[in-house]
Amino acid sequence: MVGRGTSHQSPPSGTVAPTWPAVPRDLHDAYILEVLGDPSAGEVCFQSRPESASTARRLTLAKLRAWGLGPLSDTCELLVSELVGNAVRHTGAQTFGLTMERRRGWVRVEVRDPSRALPCLLPVQDLDVSGRGLMLVDKLSDRWGVDLLPRGKTAWFELRDGER
Repeated sequence: MVGRGTSHQSPPSGTVAPTWPAVPRDLHDAYILEVLGDPSAGEVCFQSRPESASTARRLTLAKLRAWGLGPLSDTCELLVSELVGNAVRHTGAQTFGLTMERRRGWVRVEVRDPSRALPCLLPVQDLDVSGRGLMLVDKLSDRWGVDLLPRGKTAWFELRDGER
């Protein structure tokens, strides 16, 4: 692994530990897209586990940076977390899929799962401890929705990318 030595010993006193070159972000992102899959080339499948959310976020951020859309990162990362969280917590599915599409002026992110149960946008009170996911998607995305499929559904959101 670049950036880590194999020895766990401290350098002798009076010497400076070697510095390892930082991996440029674009190489890191290219590696992530190669290993996990490119969500703009086809669906990337994940096991339906809570830890998959961080992997889906990492993949989403790598793709946004590859497209030169870093300014969308914070919002997109949060919204991906919400859609993935819904797929993991509420569907009982073993897997879910992530796809991304870039069209002129827009980025679309989709999370597909095999459940046909529709998510609900519920009113949320100040003291509620859950139920804010779709409210965030509704408030922060430019468009969002859910498409029923013959076997499951796709929850999606779109963000303007500022190129229009």
